[in-house]
Amino acid sequence: MRESDKKPLSTINDPRWQKITARDKSADGQFWYSVITTGIYCRPSCPSRAPKPSNVTLHDTLESARASGCRPCKRCNPDGGSTDAANAALIEQACRLIETSEVPLSLEALANAINLSPAYFHRLFKAQTGLTPKSYASAHRARRVRDGLSLGLKVTDVLYDAGFKSNGRFYAQSSAMLGMIPKHYRKGGLHEVLYFAVAECSLGTVLVASSAKGVASILLGDDPDTLVRDLQDRFPKAELIGADADYEQSIAKVIGFIEDPKRGLDLPLDVRGTAFQQRVWQALRQIPAGETATYAEVAQKIGQPTATRAVAGACAANHIAIAIPCHRVIRNDGSLSGYRWGVDRKRSLLSREEKDK
Repeated sequence: MRESDKKPLSTINDPRWQKITARDKSADGQFWYSVITTGIYCRPSCPSRAPKPSNVTLHDTLESARASGCRPCKRCNPDGGSTDAANAALIEQACRLIETSEVPLSLEALANAINLSPAYFHRLFKAQTGLTPKSYASAHRARRVRDGLSLGLKVTDVLYDAGFKSNGRFYAQSSAMLGMIPKHYRKGGLHEVLYFAVAECSLGTVLVASSAKGVASILLGDDPDTLVRDLQDRFPKAELIGADADYEQSIAKVIGFIEDPKRGLDLPLDVRGTAFQQRVWQALRQIPAGETATYAEVAQKIGQPTATRAVAGACAANHIAIAIPCHRVIRNDGSLSGYRWGVDRKRSLLSREEKDK
């Protein structure tokens, strides 16, 4: 008999008991427990009233719980997958439907496809991904448009391939989608204007650049020239305007936030990325200052629990430091992983935010 399967007098002192009383969903699959007085076994997150610890036996495996002679709980279904995992699978299915459909799908069509009511599906989708189904579909269409234009395809071919049914509907949304008119985007950002400023702060050098839509880049580093070259590489044909007196106020807000995180940062953003990257970045913006999340937790949040590596890639692709807080994502063991602008800066940012909690 396993040590954990004995009938201990000190169940209440076992750290797993705290997970049961907290109905900790993250503990599901790690252990199970049976209750002698009710004759059932449960997963840690079971919503039923917590039993007395003296009546509880902890089990390391599902097989051990089944062998106890108890029956599975009908409320938490310990023999099946967790509710969170099942919901994540449904939302991932919905995301694939959105991405593979040749025409935009209505909320009702998506909900029906995964056997949920439209209202519940809408709430679940937003809770899992941080976006509404409509916003996710728009982000995916924007990616298809950007990819097509970047390949030099004709604007008319791109707009129909992305699911737009008319030129008028496409052009009504194109500037917000691309940050410029399609013809200029197709030419690599020709005629797009970006204002930028460079300054020093306690973390080194910071560069802030904005389009007409909002902040498009916040870069950190040690050398101003390197940061400017990075900006030029990202927007090779855009007109870059520096040393503008009015624009200096934007970088002052960023520096103020770096030095004193409790101020917050209220600036419009021009977020450019794939649909998946935007889902990840939206999830990052929902992590409160002073707190962290693992790559696996972010993957779970966006409804793709197996996409841990892809989440790490999206964090690495983030060009808007601080405002999209990829520094708040850590490894599963709690250690700090690679950070685009250096692990020391990541540690410093987290330390400052922790002090201000």
